[in-house]
Parts: sequence; structure tokens; C-alpha cells
Amino acid sequence: MADYPERFDSLAHARDWFDAFIAYYNHEHRHSGIGWHTPASVHFGTAEEVRDQRAVTLAEAYARHPERFGRRPRPPRIPQQAWINDPAKRREPAPQIS
Repeated sequence: MADYPERFDSLAHARDWFDAFIAYYNHEHRHSGIGWHTPASVHFGTAEEVRDQRAVTLAEAYARHPERFGRRPRPPRIPQQAWINDPAKRREPAPQIS
């Protein structure tokens, strides 16, 4: 993904750049908070299949070279819920005294 431009030449340029960025962010970039999957993979339900494939690959690597690992490797779990701003952890603003 290209770096964020210092400025956009036009509204159309900004829209095109953000369209490309959003596509990259949702379909290519792997996020640590969701087990190194893409948001689209988690949203559309394909992350579990990918996780299973990763588990097979890790098991094969461990079987071939256990000395390379401190313990049996496992792919990261996929959280049941993922938030940008978890509403359960949201703090209510302090009451204002007039």
C-alpha cells in the first residue's frame, strides 16, 4: 500500500486513494488482534479454514524440525468478537458541575 500522500490533488484523488486503502486494509493487511487474519476473512467466515491450514503447516514444520521450537506451535486463536472501540470498556464522561 502506498504511503499516505502529503496532500490530495482533488476530491477524486482522495476518494480513489481511500478506496484503494480500504480495500487493502480489509482484504490484504493481516491484523494481530484477529489472529493475523484480514478483517474480510473474519467477517465472511473463512478465517477458521485459514487457521486450520496454518495449524497443518505448523504441525508439519514441528514434525520435521522440533529443535527449532520451544514448544508445539499453534496458530493464534480467532476472537469471538473484535472491536475498534469496545463499548463494554467505554468510560462514561465525568459529570459536569455547572
